[in-house]
Amino acid sequence: MTGLFYLLGVLIFVVAILASIGLHELGHMIPAKRFGGKVTQYFIGFGPTVWSKQVGETEYGVKAIPLGGYVKIVGMLPPGAEDLADEVTYDAEGNQVVKVRKSNTGMFTQLISDARAAEWELITPEDNDRLFYKMAWWKKVIVMAGGPTVNLLIAFFIFWGVFATYGQRSVEPEPGPPVIDTVSECIIPFDDEGRACTSSDPASPAVEAGLRPGDVITSFNGTPVANWDDLRTMIRGNSDGEAVIGYERDGQELTGTTSTTVEARPTSGTDLTLRQVGFLGVTPTSYIAVETGGPIYTLDQMGTMTVDTVKALATLPVKVWGVAEAIVGVEERKIDSPVSIVGGGRLAGETVSHEEFPVREKAVFLLMMIAGFNLFIGLFNFIPLLPLDGGHIAGALWEALRRGWARLWGRPDPGYVDVAKLLPIAYCVAASLLVMGVVLIVGDLVVPLHLES
Repeated sequence: MTGLFYLLGVLIFVVAILASIGLHELGHMIPAKRFGGKVTQYFIGFGPTVWSKQVGETEYGVKAIPLGGYVKIVGMLPPGAEDLADEVTYDAEGNQVVKVRKSNTGMFTQLISDARAAEWELITPEDNDRLFYKMAWWKKVIVMAGGPTVNLLIAFFIFWGVFATYGQRSVEPEPGPPVIDTVSECIIPFDDEGRACTSSDPASPAVEAGLRPGDVITSFNGTPVANWDDLRTMIRGNSDGEAVIGYERDGQELTGTTSTTVEARPTSGTDLTLRQVGFLGVTPTSYIAVETGGPIYTLDQMGTMTVDTVKALATLPVKVWGVAEAIVGVEERKIDSPVSIVGGGRLAGETVSHEEFPVREKAVFLLMMIAGFNLFIGLFNFIPLLPLDGGHIAGALWEALRRGWARLWGRPDPGYVDVAKLLPIAYCVAASLLVMGVVLIVGDLVVPLHLES
């Protein structure tokens, strides 16, 4: 039965991600068609075609590798400069026929001209007024931003639903002077937390001070302690200095003396950066705090998530390199390393099959994971580099700026921005994304992250 639930979790996650991809592509296709563009293909997946159906001028289908999707909008690349295009041929009805010649001078020039020629081989004279590159710049922005915007909207509505009903839950210390819940028997490095103490591990400062669960800490080095936050600040700021701890046990006032050992610990629950701080080795009694909210609250939370995601994107290559090192056994895979759709599926499977998780918590975890993936996909696609959507958006905005500047100064219209000139960059970016994707998939198979991590 556990294996069946595992497969169910994987299936739910994969179907949700494929649905998100399909909606992403609809975000491109619908406005493109509304603006008069010609969309010839709408596919979920890459590689060999599994199923397809022609409806009007658009072929809808599914491909074998479910790692993305695409829509084919006619005329993404302009014909090019005068030396790359013959614009002198007309058909019987007087329509201009553009034939692009292939260049053979230089590797990058060859790549650009080949892509341009392949694009224009499928364009007929009747398509002349429906070409994407001829759309107004703001229409291009809407078409290309439509896909990632759909992902952000999916994330928003899922987060909103969870925050409004289940809420955000956090473990908070009980108010008032901290009551000790647990005492660490020894000092274990943060990276090794979770393992049992060994004979080589030194006793914790809390044990040396004689502290036990149920004790109420009332003072630290003579300063009264009002709550856990006060105590935590005092401990961390004490470094390796002497610590005289006043506490109450069974109505009796006692005092313990120790030295707060300096340990590398996270700054907070959200900031996992390790810093050398004072360490005592106790945790307070706590309760589950529930915070709910509506759309404004959700937007505020997503703003924080967006900042964290942008920071993660900036360090993505470094973290992928860390996964590669974990694959070959150089180091352990870090808990905050990125995962692919394979890793996400494994975590979803473990969640659904976990016997100790209530059904409600399982559903919330899956929803938050799906929303998080959509948030990441949406923000990632806004990066202003081809072949990502943000690269096309940047080209359209540059076109608007360039033409506006020319109008302002009474200069000739500079024309459309030729994004084909950026194809060498697009190929490099695509190759990098492919490599990182393969590394993450292999990592999720060889050194996967688990819920227990």
